[in-house]
Amino acid sequence: MSGTALTLALSKGRIFDETLPLLKAAGIEVLEDPEKSRKLILATNRPEVRVVLVRASDVPTYVQYGGADLGITGKDILLEHGSQGLYLPLDLRIAKCRVSVAVRADFDYASAVRQGSRLRVATKYVAIAREFFAAKGVHVDLIKLYGSMELAPLTGLADAIVDLVSTGNTLKANHLVEVERIMDISSHLVVNQAALKLKQAALRPIIDAFAAAVKQD
Repeated sequence: MSGTALTLALSKGRIFDETLPLLKAAGIEVLEDPEKSRKLILATNRPEVRVVLVRASDVPTYVQYGGADLGITGKDILLEHGSQGLYLPLDLRIAKCRVSVAVRADFDYASAVRQGSRLRVATKYVAIAREFFAAKGVHVDLIKLYGSMELAPLTGLADAIVDLVSTGNTLKANHLVEVERIMDISSHLVVNQAALKLKQAALRPIIDAFAAAVKQD
C-alpha cells in the first residue's frame, strides 16, 4: 500500500473537530481522540490513511515539503506563509473567524488614524497587518508577538493589535474593542503538488467527498 499511503496534517482543537464530519463523508474515521492520546500520528479506519498532528502554523510547511500529502489550515496561516508549492482546491468553510484590529476601550483609534499618528501594532500576522495598514496609508511599527495579543495594549507595549476574533469574548474580558475588520477567515484544504500527480487515485475521492460535503452544508 505504501505507494498510495496518504498522510493528512491537522492541528488540534477547532480545526480537528470541524474536520471530522468531512472525513466521515470521505469514509475516514480517526481512531483516537487527540485530546486523550499523546501520539502525534493517529491511525484511521483505513490502513492507508493516517493523520499527523502539527501546530496550525506548520501545516503548510509539512504539506509543501512532503511531510504530509494534504492538510487543513486557516486562510490566515496561508496568507502569512505563502502558498508556494501548494495546491488549494477547496475553501472548506470551517473554523470561521475574522482578522481584526482591536484597541483599548479608552483609545481613540479613529482620531489617531485621522491625525496620521504612527501606531504601534502587536500581531503574529505581520504580513496581513503590513498590507492592510499600507493600503490605508497608516504608518505603523509592527511588533511580532507569539502569545496573548490582548496584553500588548494593556501594558502599553502597543496601541493596537491585529488578531483572530471569533466571538469577541476575550477582547471584552480584557476591555478591548474591535475597531476594524480586516478579513473573514475559514479553513482551506491544501495538497502537496507532487502528491497530487503521484497519488491522484487516492487523493481525488477524498477531495471530491470534501467538496460534496461542503456544498451540502
